Amino acid sequence: MAKQTVLLQHFPVGYHALHPDVAMNFQMNRFWNWVGEDQMLAELREVAARIRGTDDWIRELLELGDRALQTNRRLPAAYFFRMAEFFMNPKHPRHSSCREAFLEFVLAEHRIEASMRHRVPYGDAKLTAYRLPAASPCGTLVVFGGFDSYIEEWLPILLAWRAAGLDVIAFDGPGQGAALHEGIPMTSDWHRPVGAVLDYFKLDDVALLGFSLGGGLVIRAAALESRVTRVVALDICSNFYGLIGKVGLPEIEKDLNYLPAAVVNAAAERLRRSSDFAEWFLDFGSRVTGTSSSYDHFRALRSFRTDDISALVTQDVLLLAGAGDHLVPLEQLGDQIRSLTNARSIAARAFTYHEQAQNHCQIGNLALVATVVVDWLNSVDPRRAERPR
Repeated sequence: MAKQTVLLQHFPVGYHALHPDVAMNFQMNRFWNWVGEDQMLAELREVAARIRGTDDWIRELLELGDRALQTNRRLPAAYFFRMAEFFMNPKHPRHSSCREAFLEFVLAEHRIEASMRHRVPYGDAKLTAYRLPAASPCGTLVVFGGFDSYIEEWLPILLAWRAAGLDVIAFDGPGQGAALHEGIPMTSDWHRPVGAVLDYFKLDDVALLGFSLGGGLVIRAAALESRVTRVVALDICSNFYGLIGKVGLPEIEKDLNYLPAAVVNAAAERLRRSSDFAEWFLDFGSRVTGTSSSYDHFRALRSFRTDDISALVTQDVLLLAGAGDHLVPLEQLGDQIRSLTNARSIAARAFTYHEQAQNHCQIGNLALVATVVVDWLNSVDPRRAERPR
């Protein structure tokens, strides 16, 4: 079993009101949570007043990154550059340098050795994975991300799980991080990249954790991969396509089957001009799915759901959700529970405002969610005596 470690010392507690735009405020909280430096938080508060759109965001975050680097604050610099790159078009002159700086600094600051990095064969391509071995491992946790993250972003919590006695393997799957950078589009057949990772490391009997959109992908992978014995959705995401209504296209979400491609593309183009965040979502989503139009992008997103496959999940499952998640509505937690009709066991936890863990992926109290995962893994350790279904 993993050690009963309370992982409080690694992360700050608090979800801050830094920017009036909900999406930008989340991104500021998200990336600061991995660092927790008071100076970085003060700097984000200062520049927030000058940020009204993504161009402002990129300019201000680049400046913060450059200033942090001048004073050798390499970890804040890494996340400032990652924040700037987040909203960049890949053609931006500093896009590649921001990505490279983030990876260089975050790997060095967390002492990730070259031997920990692996290239996993996946069809004609390769996926980037990291193996973080515990001194005396008492279980294996395989972790992957979601729609817009690099797996390296999550190194602080991965290392916390390693400190709890877990042999941690984390990877970027198709459409994520390094794989997206190499042009490998995302797939909803998530058992394929998971299977490739398990084959490469010769693993059996693993816990599988996906975060953000990965909370849906983890269900899809577990349904068809018997080597996975425990499943963690951090957060739940039972219907990713259903989230396009949140960027301003509820009519497209509802009626895509009945609308011509030209109508859908025209609606998306109008939305693109109305919102920087919508423009980012449309452009980035097309990159992730490898599609050339909004119509094809939306059709691809319809496969990122779990109701069509959840009944095949027979493992122990932990479902996590935020009571104030600005992306995934809390009702998806109930939807996911109801569709897991053959799971060995189901545990669910909705994190609250009082806990400062109410938002997406529990940004605001990562120590709490890290501890909840460890405690749950201990409670369902398969090496205990066989329990009746």
